Amino acid sequence: MKLSTKGRYGARLMLDLALHYGNGPVLLKDIAERQRISEKYLGHLVGPLKAAGLINSSRGARGGYALAKPAKEITLADVIGVLEGETALVECVNKPALCYRAKLCVTREIWAEMSEKMLEVLSSTTLEDMAKRQKQKLQLQPLLYSI
Repeated sequence: MKLSTKGRYGARLMLDLALHYGNGPVLLKDIAERQRISEKYLGHLVGPLKAAGLINSSRGARGGYALAKPAKEITLADVIGVLEGETALVECVNKPALCYRAKLCVTREIWAEMSEKMLEVLSSTTLEDMAKRQKQKLQLQPLLYSI
């Protein structure tokens, strides 16, 4: 199983907004530069996130993007759900009618358990949690000086 770039880059976009939460709108070009992601690609991600009520946008000289609610109220499951859709590993987990073997299939039970655990992690991880972890990692970075 592998998250697409939409999910991975969307998580980084939202993390960047969480790190700058409360400081006003953030320009997409600044996020793109910090995260080393194409601004054009990020532009495709903001639409669904805005439609889902996770981010706000504002126009003008002081415009940009900001979280629509506090970082502690947005989970990684919210972000991944908007950008990736269902989080089940295989379709038959959420739609057993698709497979005639669903009631007897042991592997489907395993996929369901794995999907449930993954969703537990995504649902229990907020953008605030991610921002705290990011700040801790940055504090551990050694300072480099060049002359």
